[in-house]
Amino acid sequence: MQVYEAMVKGLEGIGVEAAFGGAGENAAGLMLALEHSERIRPVMVRHEQAASFMACGYSMFGNRLGVCFATAGPGAFNLFSGLAMAMSDSCPVLAISGYASRHWQGRGSLNETSGLGRTPDSRKMFAATTKRSYLLEHADQTCDVLEEAVNLALSGRPGPVHIHVPEDLAHPGGAEVSNYRDLRLDVPQVLPDPEALEAVAGVLADAMGRGERIVALVGFGAVRSGAGPEIRRFVERFRIPLLTTLDGKGILPEDHPLAIGVFADSGHASAWKAFREAKVVLAIGNSLSQHGTFNYREDLFEGKTLIHVNITEEEISKSYPADHALVSDARAAVAALTGLLDRRVGEIKGWRTDGRDYEYRYIPHVTHGIHPGQLAQAIGRMLPADGMLLADAGAHLAWLGYYVELDEGQRFRKAGSFGPMAGHVNGALGLKLAHPDRTVVVGCGDACYTLSGFELMTAVEYGIPVIWVIFDDNEYKLIKMFQVATYGETGLVEFLNPDFVRYAEACGADGHRAETLEEFEEAFEAALASGRPTVIDARITRWAVPHYSPSPEGTIAGLVEMTEQRLRGDGD
Repeated sequence: MQVYEAMVKGLEGIGVEAAFGGAGENAAGLMLALEHSERIRPVMVRHEQAASFMACGYSMFGNRLGVCFATAGPGAFNLFSGLAMAMSDSCPVLAISGYASRHWQGRGSLNETSGLGRTPDSRKMFAATTKRSYLLEHADQTCDVLEEAVNLALSGRPGPVHIHVPEDLAHPGGAEVSNYRDLRLDVPQVLPDPEALEAVAGVLADAMGRGERIVALVGFGAVRSGAGPEIRRFVERFRIPLLTTLDGKGILPEDHPLAIGVFADSGHASAWKAFREAKVVLAIGNSLSQHGTFNYREDLFEGKTLIHVNITEEEISKSYPADHALVSDARAAVAALTGLLDRRVGEIKGWRTDGRDYEYRYIPHVTHGIHPGQLAQAIGRMLPADGMLLADAGAHLAWLGYYVELDEGQRFRKAGSFGPMAGHVNGALGLKLAHPDRTVVVGCGDACYTLSGFELMTAVEYGIPVIWVIFDDNEYKLIKMFQVATYGETGLVEFLNPDFVRYAEACGADGHRAETLEEFEEAFEAALASGRPTVIDARITRWAVPHYSPSPEGTIAGLVEMTEQRLRGDGD
């Protein structure tokens, strides 16, 4: 059995059902092994970057391992953006790439990346973008290295791993794997320390006894761990208002009376108000990132007790010192806290919270083009019960995060802290293959789509029915807003777009253009019914500005702070 054949068989055995990659001589053996696989569906992309994004999408929800591959040299280097995204977004991804023959290294042979003889050092570069990068040294190491890599990707806070396969180990009739064995998955659950658990339960019980206001601030870590039922029981039992990060949207149905809204710089005023009034903040499964903390606002937790629950100790106190911490899987931690508190705390009356402002917000619209807020409302209203909505990087993310209201069973994900444009334009194909029975919709800017929308041909070739909704205004809206706020002027932010409908049809997909909300609703309904890859070009107005505040005190306070900062000349 050859090296790549052993790798494919090992991945089949742990339930991998798709692999995304680009062609090349150093990947030729892997391509053939995948072609002969009866369990893993290979998807060949137009650009290897898309393969790494698709692997992220495949692993996004649930405990799946995303797999991507590329040839040596430039093909392998095209995987870096997706692997960096997997690091920031906690996606368990395995990347496999070729590596030039070792007996020629130092001579500058084709695709050589040994770091010798003025060649780039791919080992250092992959080490910088993964939890660990391996160089296969001998064919009989294949199963051991693959097993270690896969378990590392899935353990603790999930993330990417990488394996170099030298060409001299992949030649037919050359190196053989003489000791093949199936892979053993051994991914221990991260459980809370009993003493730390008791301490946190004591703090919460005391706060409840004193009638202090507590909020739960929940992020994607809770979604990933499947902690929705535990979170629901916890907040309902102790009448705790639930705030979420953008990636925490949908952990509870957003029409639940305790679901107050999104806490972020593009979030809801009702969430800001509940946070301000709280004395104790229980942060579950989030990293307290830049946009979720109003640019790491120094006084955010002033006068509050911060209890931080995260699956890795590295995230705790990274941005804000935690008064109390639980290193634990979110589901296990919340279940254990509920059990301890249930015995110590009687009936909780709870405290009155304002309703979410976006439920009742009327959007005035008098200009040409669809208002992006109304577009987001329509997507949320028409998204099927099990629908999965991805938002790429850009101003459209703020509209979708603010106006889409998720129901139980629906999912939402934005581009993470690494923030690549087109990460989800392509990642959606992987997500759809992982969840073939669920509707996958991408809300993306026109710049995001034109950056790598050519993978639409991949969706058509492999019959992957994703729906892309393009927020089309012919400009980099988020960059324009930043220029205006920071420099007082704009430049180089406008561009031309192709005819997206004709492009979609040329690729063999369905295309629709919508210039009114009614036209969009008709197009979206047709896309949902078609079961085909579909692009909807939604022409939005340039005059709408996303709901945004750099202050948890609200929009007006944020504008005042920005003005004062500019007058002092002391801010970035």
